[in-house]
Amino acid sequence: MAEASKEQVIKDLDKVIGLIETDTKDISPEDKKEMVKDTLNYFDNYVSPGWLKYRKSVSTDDEGGAVLEWEDGGAYCYGLNGEKFIDCLGGFGIYTCGHRNPEILDVVKKQLDHQALHSQELLDPLRGYLAKALADITPGDLQQCFFTNGGAEAVEMALKLARIATGGRWFISAVGAFHGKSMGAISVGGKSTYRVPYTPMVQQVQHVQYGCAEDIRKAITNLQAVGEPVAAVILEPIQGEAGVIVPPEGYLTEVRKICDETGVALIFDEIQTGMGRTGTMWRCEAEGVVPDIMTFGKAFGGGIMPITGIIFKPKMWGKQLIDNPWLLGSPTFGGNPVCCSAALATIRYMLKNDIPGVCKAKGKVLKAGLQSMAEKYPDIIDEVRGEGLMLAVEFKTSDLGYETAKGLFERRVLTAGTLVNAKTIRFEPTAVISEQDIADVIQRLDESLADVRAGKVQ
Repeated sequence: MAEASKEQVIKDLDKVIGLIETDTKDISPEDKKEMVKDTLNYFDNYVSPGWLKYRKSVSTDDEGGAVLEWEDGGAYCYGLNGEKFIDCLGGFGIYTCGHRNPEILDVVKKQLDHQALHSQELLDPLRGYLAKALADITPGDLQQCFFTNGGAEAVEMALKLARIATGGRWFISAVGAFHGKSMGAISVGGKSTYRVPYTPMVQQVQHVQYGCAEDIRKAITNLQAVGEPVAAVILEPIQGEAGVIVPPEGYLTEVRKICDETGVALIFDEIQTGMGRTGTMWRCEAEGVVPDIMTFGKAFGGGIMPITGIIFKPKMWGKQLIDNPWLLGSPTFGGNPVCCSAALATIRYMLKNDIPGVCKAKGKVLKAGLQSMAEKYPDIIDEVRGEGLMLAVEFKTSDLGYETAKGLFERRVLTAGTLVNAKTIRFEPTAVISEQDIADVIQRLDESLADVRAGKVQ
C-alpha cells in the first residue's frame, strides 16, 4: 500500500479526532455506518488479520454483526448505536470498581490538570504515596514495590527478582497456569497453545499439577538433590485462564510451608484475583498466607488507567539491587503520576465502600443464580465454580459454551470464554452491578440456554 501524503493523514486524523470530540448522539447515522466499515477494514489490514474471527461470543467479521464499543459507565458498556450491555466480562477483571467510576475519574482529571508523566529524573511523589498505601493493604511484611504497565511485565519482574534474590535458577509452575505472553511469562505459563510456537523457551521451568502441593515438594527436592538451585514457585491463588480453577482448601498454606522448608521464594500472581475480586482484598488472605513476591494489576488502576507491578518482602531486595537499583528494570512509564493517581483513588474507593465485601455478597447471589441454571440444564452445563465475582460456568462442549455466549450477546449481556475456547464462560461483572441486573443476567442466561437446547442459536 502506498504511503499517504502528509495532507491526507492530517485530514484523516482531523476526522477521527472530530468524532472523539463529538457527543455520540450528534454523530450522524452515515458517519456511524462508515465507522463500522472502517473499523472492520482497519482491524483486518492494520491491526491483526484473524482477530475478528477469533471472537467467541459473536461473529464480528461483517457490518451487520459488528458492535463498536464507544461509551461506558457503571455496570454497562455501550455500543456506538446505543446498544446497552450488562458487563459480565469486566475486562477479565479490570472493572471491579465499575466503568469510568466518577470518584476515580475525577482524581485522574485533576492530576492531568497539572501533570501526566514524569521527567524520569526528579522525584515523583505519587509513586512513594502509592507504594506506602499498597504496603498498608497487603498482608504480612510485604512492603517494597516496583510499578510496571502490564501484567506480563509485572510477572517478568517477579521472576527476575526471585532469581537475583535467591541465587536460584529453576521455577516451579502449574499446568494450566496463565501469567502473560512475554517470553518469561509464557515460559512459566502452563498452556501449550501459547508455548509451542516459541519453543525452546526459558528452559529451567518445571510444571506440576495445580492443586497438588506434594507435586511441588517432589519437584523442588528432586531438583535440589541433583544440584539444581530453585528460585521460586509461581502460582495463581485461583487459576483464571484455565477456567477459574479453585484449589483445595489448605493448598496455599501447604505450598508456603514447602517453600519455607526448602528455601525457595513463593510468588503469587494476584493480577486477576486481587483487589477485592474474590471476596478478600487479596485471595491469599483467604488462607492467611503471605508470599515473598506478589504481582498485582487489572483492577488496580480502577478501570481508568493501566498500572501493574509487584510488592515483595524487604529481604528480597539485596545489596546487589541496592547498589544497582536500575538492575531489575526501569520502565519508562512504570509508576507514572497519572496512573498512580488512578491507583490511589482506587484503593481509597475500595476501602471506603468495602469492595471485597461487596464482591463476596454479590458473588453469592450471582453464583446461586448460575447454579440454578446448571440444575435446570444439566445436559448443557457441567459445573459452576469460583469465588466472589470471579465465577465460571463450564459447559459440556466448547460449542455449547459458544452458542450460549452468543445468545447472551444477542440479549445484551457481555461475557466470554477463556482465550483459547468457550467451554468455560467467565462471569466477572463489576462490583457496582445491581441485584436487578444480576436477576436480568440469570433470566437472559435462562433464555439463551433454552434456545441452545432447542437448537435455535444460529
